Amino acid sequence: MTEFWELYKQGQWEVPFLTFSIYLFVAASFILYLIIVASRNSKIKRERLSKEYSVVIDKVMSAIIFEDISFAEVIQKDKNFPVLFDTPFFREVLTDSLINLHKNYEGVYAKKLEQFYRDSHLIKISFRKLKSLRWEVKCKGITELAEFNIKEAFVPIVACSKAGKKTLKIVALNAAIKLEGTRSIRYLVNHSDPIDDWMQLNIISAFKKHDIGDTEGIEHLLESQNTTVIALGLKLIKELKLTQKLPYVVHLADNTSNTVIKYKAQSLLQTLTA
Repeated sequence: MTEFWELYKQGQWEVPFLTFSIYLFVAASFILYLIIVASRNSKIKRERLSKEYSVVIDKVMSAIIFEDISFAEVIQKDKNFPVLFDTPFFREVLTDSLINLHKNYEGVYAKKLEQFYRDSHLIKISFRKLKSLRWEVKCKGITELAEFNIKEAFVPIVACSKAGKKTLKIVALNAAIKLEGTRSIRYLVNHSDPIDDWMQLNIISAFKKHDIGDTEGIEHLLESQNTTVIALGLKLIKELKLTQKLPYVVHLADNTSNTVIKYKAQSLLQTLTA
């Protein structure tokens, strides 16, 4: 320390300091360059592999959908497929391809894709994603399970709707509605966290998108202790034009002590009876 102090007093520290700074800057720049190059090469490699894998996957999916071939038969006929299937990135590309196909097919073809999802144990990987500590991984797992109508995933997906991350909440609630329709209502009734306008819009959109024919139970939202859940119930009744729920709205308007909710209920009554 004494030597450094003497150098400072004598004004001889500038050159060593500047030299050190230049070396540090050059080293940091070189490391950053290597990271950028490695990242770029990794991305190029993933894109190349994705194209190669897609050729194999398209062939397999065609056989699954149109030739009634099972996952076990695919394994037996194509010796390279099990090797590829052990690769995480291949499974990722395969799952994405399955999801895209499932969105475009209905009936028997969709059921075949769902069966392949189960038989290939991709379903287990999706369930494992629900246990991840990363919210974006949880969202991906929820989306996969909901897309393939995995009913047994309903309860763990509802548990994810209580997370702190808003995006995860929305994805989980939308998935729960897709899987079980109005059965998800009883979980919403007891939802303790505020459901803001953005989440309400997403939930209403999910009811419309998935064409929930059975509206039994929506009126229970009006009994919640959570005023944002009550507001959601009123909006659902309005957007879905559920005039059969008017007696419940009347009861809410007559008995609630919350002036905001009373006003919304009265406004809804005027809209639906006009």
